[in-house]
Amino acid sequence: MVMGLVSGRRRATSNANGGPVEVHHRRTGSSTKGGSRGSSADGSDPIEDDTLVVEPDQGNVLSHIISQLRPGADLSRVVLPTFILEPRSMLERITNFMCHPEMLLPIPQIDDPVERFLGVVKFYLSGWHIRPPGVKKPLNPILGEIFTCYWDFPDKTRAYYISEQTSHHPPKSSYFYMVPGHHIRVDGTLKPRSKFLGNSAASMMEGIAILTLQNRGKDPTRGERYILTQPNMYARGILFGKMKYELGDHSYVRCPETGLIADIEFKTKGWVSGTYNAIGGTVRNEETGEVLYELSGLWSEEMFLRDVKTGHKEMFFNATKSKHSPPLSRPLEEQDERESQRLWAKTAQAVKERNHELATDEKTKIEETQREEAALRANEGVEWHPRLFRRVRGGPGGSEEGEEDLEWIINAQIDGKTQEKQAAQIMAIYPIIPGQKSENRMVIPPRASFSESRPQTAHSNDENIINLNSDGPSTDSNREPAPVHATTLPTKISESSISTKASSVSVEQGQGEKPPLDSNHGSTAEIQTMLAATGGKPKDGPLIDFHDDMKKTLPANPKRVSTEDSQDDVFVDAQG
Repeated sequence: MVMGLVSGRRRATSNANGGPVEVHHRRTGSSTKGGSRGSSADGSDPIEDDTLVVEPDQGNVLSHIISQLRPGADLSRVVLPTFILEPRSMLERITNFMCHPEMLLPIPQIDDPVERFLGVVKFYLSGWHIRPPGVKKPLNPILGEIFTCYWDFPDKTRAYYISEQTSHHPPKSSYFYMVPGHHIRVDGTLKPRSKFLGNSAASMMEGIAILTLQNRGKDPTRGERYILTQPNMYARGILFGKMKYELGDHSYVRCPETGLIADIEFKTKGWVSGTYNAIGGTVRNEETGEVLYELSGLWSEEMFLRDVKTGHKEMFFNATKSKHSPPLSRPLEEQDERESQRLWAKTAQAVKERNHELATDEKTKIEETQREEAALRANEGVEWHPRLFRRVRGGPGGSEEGEEDLEWIINAQIDGKTQEKQAAQIMAIYPIIPGQKSENRMVIPPRASFSESRPQTAHSNDENIINLNSDGPSTDSNREPAPVHATTLPTKISESSISTKASSVSVEQGQGEKPPLDSNHGSTAEIQTMLAATGGKPKDGPLIDFHDDMKKTLPANPKRVSTEDSQDDVFVDAQG
């Protein structure tokens, strides 16, 4: 589905002094001549070895990692050297999962539920071979980072992808993918947990994706859903020896409606025996326990499917002869400053050029700005919320019951009756295709106590709390109101661009002089303040004044009865 650490082949890197380091490659145990990355003349992806050996200065390059690591340490808080970084964000890397549309698009038209399920399993397994050179880790998205892209297909249909980093600590990447012309939708949230394991690093890939076939299922409003998890990722030899990337442990493809489940084991190589990149697994009926099919092979090369009843074994997916379809995206000049490709452009370019010092500097600038944003929000009491995603409405009876593990889902209702209307609804969420303009919605602050608030004008300058003059895409009428979100990276955030707890959403003031507070009526000060802020001067002071009437009915010297003398206030110990 998506990988936290990936691998391929790289010819050279740099040592701590900027000099080249020789890299040796070793082919895998298979004799198949294909590959995992890059397109060959026949359109297939030739095999490249997963092993990267950095000689003798590897310790110098990685010495700063050693000083930060302890067994079991959280790698999300460790600064990694840029030479092991992939020059793109995790939000963009997730699209590897969607890069074999030829496997996905025919599935909704398959009538047999078992064959349809096998189609989903094949699609699920098709993306793992897509890997960059070397043992790589994608750039960690910053909070509120956004990435969008699209695919154009030969049948004139189009797929759309929208993603946002919905949490930074712990990291959570939420995404939405849809092909309106083929009744396909995917919602997912990736929640990687990274651990240092001595000479290895592990990314525990938590989170799920839900693939929905909208033209299938007993309930046409929900479609037929497939719940997908993914294997964990291991990078071996990160400090010394041979650097090697492995997928490990079990992952599942499950369809609650049909009762089918695929249990897929990504096998790690043992110390003595075993093979790299091997898989094994079964497809079974969850209700009866009957095993229908067995899976085997290498996820980087050839995978096979065996019918248990007939014994027939056939090629399931051949990564050596497949050609993936990378997504398309808007030009950098059209992207917002917080969109992945523009945000990380300088860092990514430096990584590609192996200028590790510059890459580190550019990466550090972005991370420092993110820390400043977080500190400012904490100081001002502002709670951050995603811009494009909302909380799942799960739980018993909820409209999205069964989807709780997603946590976040796209904040839009996509219910158009035609694929054109659905496409328009999707593109209204955020710009995806070239020529679309970003809607510059600013921060709406949490309401403070009214006595603290200072009214402001909603159209006073360019740093308004609410921008009513946006020429971006119109929002869907069914979307929820936008919550608090940050919008100002990589330039340093200014105090005027983020709400404070002493300010509230403003309205234009009425014309005329505002009345002063009447010191003789302290009990109505708040009412007078509200009138001063939102209306004109009242004709005869407060709207209704009970001040003098209350004096007539109250005793001359009222005295509060102490609770110590009262028999009505009795403390009861519920424990006794």
